[in-house]
Amino acid sequence: MCGIVGGIAQRNIVPILIEGLKRLEYRGYDSAGLAVINNQTIFRKRELGKVKGLEDLIHAEPITGTIGIAHTRWATHGKPSTANAHPHISQDKLAVVHNGIIENHEDLRGALKEDGYLFTSETDTEVIVHQIAQTMESTTNLLAAVKSTIAKLEGAYSLGIINADNPETLIACRKGSPLVIGVGIGEYFIASDVAALLPVTQRFIFLEDGDIATLTIDKIVIYDQNDQIVTRPVKESQLTADSVNKGEYRHYMLKEIYEQPFAISQTLEGRFINNRLQESAFGHNATEVFDKIKSVQILACGTSYHAGLVARYWFEELARVPCNIEVASEFRYRSPVLAPDTLVVTISQSGETADTLAALQEAKKLGAKYSIAVCNGPESSLVRESDLVLMTRAGPEIGVASTKAFTTQLTALMLLVLAIGRRFQLSDELEAKITSELFSLPGKIEAVLKLDETIKVLAEQFAEKQNALFLGRGSQYPIAMEGALKLKEISYIHAEAYPAGELKHGPLALIDADMPVITVAPNNSLLEKLKSNIQEVSARGGQLIVFMDETLASAPDTNIQIIKIPQVDNEVAPIVYTIPLQLLSYHVAILKGTDVDQPRNLAKSVTVE
Repeated sequence: MCGIVGGIAQRNIVPILIEGLKRLEYRGYDSAGLAVINNQTIFRKRELGKVKGLEDLIHAEPITGTIGIAHTRWATHGKPSTANAHPHISQDKLAVVHNGIIENHEDLRGALKEDGYLFTSETDTEVIVHQIAQTMESTTNLLAAVKSTIAKLEGAYSLGIINADNPETLIACRKGSPLVIGVGIGEYFIASDVAALLPVTQRFIFLEDGDIATLTIDKIVIYDQNDQIVTRPVKESQLTADSVNKGEYRHYMLKEIYEQPFAISQTLEGRFINNRLQESAFGHNATEVFDKIKSVQILACGTSYHAGLVARYWFEELARVPCNIEVASEFRYRSPVLAPDTLVVTISQSGETADTLAALQEAKKLGAKYSIAVCNGPESSLVRESDLVLMTRAGPEIGVASTKAFTTQLTALMLLVLAIGRRFQLSDELEAKITSELFSLPGKIEAVLKLDETIKVLAEQFAEKQNALFLGRGSQYPIAMEGALKLKEISYIHAEAYPAGELKHGPLALIDADMPVITVAPNNSLLEKLKSNIQEVSARGGQLIVFMDETLASAPDTNIQIIKIPQVDNEVAPIVYTIPLQLLSYHVAILKGTDVDQPRNLAKSVTVE
């Protein structure tokens, strides 16, 4: 995987492909390439590294064409190299770009080699293009050859396919990996993300799982998984090309950190009447579903998993709703048992996270009757497969390290706690209090953002560090986990998080003057316990950085630096205390000189297992 762009037009497609790849750079990748057809000949350019390198190569050795495909690759099969970069070609006639993983590629590769096909890469993708070429030895029908080939593929894929003998047809296929069609005027495009195509269209068709589409200059024909011609709706995107620009900010990540007050206000917008949450926000039959719920099962990965961990505290502490949470990739293979009348809650920024989607499908096989997706992708697979949906409305998030997607997930999950908690032990008084706190969040976060310069100076202490420890208690423990994840994602410093009470059970052995220890300390019922843990670190010479409620008094200590955080009520404190940890990670990464928006080895949307 990682990013696909393609198109057929009456103009040179190459600049559109290059611009589309640039707009997909946020997804993370190691190489880039494109292929176009001109005079029934395929011309291909590939380059290791950034899209800029590919663009420079094309400037030096120009190619043009009115039909083409392009790709940014994130290595799965085979190391990053020009030979492994997409598109892959067979017989100088066929070119393919591919996101996903073909699980039976080794068997197919062996059979193709026996038939004389030469492989020039280590990728599973090259199997696809050779398989199509082999099928076309007995038919000149490109579509038939593609259908025959994908019937043999096991795994997930989205494909863009062109053929020099059919220079007026672009074929797109989708199974388990997202792919959209952009509808222009006398031209059509494909991409793995609408962001790639915003400069040329705002009208999109979202392919369903199992769809195959043929695109020509004047029409689109879509076949569903039963090989029936179907019509998919054309939807107008509200995004603009400018909505995915950095604007005045140095990096997308910093822009998205500062967008959080507005993003959270969007999450809340229109979901309350007279300060009371409307259950219709979750779907037209939400009330009927919530009335039947006896427990909650949360499934998520990465940052979304951390959001789910916070939500578990909320469900059980505030509403007394039984709640379990599991990493989605573990749930699907663990032979889990779901209690009757469990609401399965999936959380995903993109809605295309392969493990989370597969975990939802596994839960349904286990008898789960009710599901809800907390998601930022309105047309995503996760949304379509869930009974209920709560969109986070975070807007485009380009930085690979999630910021506003996380805090809007937390906000949305609190709304779910309110809705379900009404049926358990969440009182009207507590619901009203939390509602008021939610509405105050944008202002609280604005106040925390004013600490940016203070945190920037603080980050200088990490310039030579290789390790860091994050501590938290209660619902702040997952926030410590998220802080550690952010630091290691973008600065490459090894960071771990622990519940502060676990220090004496092992991690204290790590404490010395070279190990920074970052602690979040809101004013809650666990504060005195946390203070004891802080003293354990200080007594052993550890260097502590404590983000502490401004209302708390603190005794001077040469080992402890305290950054005062504006006072916030305990229920929503995890959302607010996330912000300084994001800023800290960002400024440390700047000092380390890493690629903040596109950290090494990572992809924004993990659409493979």
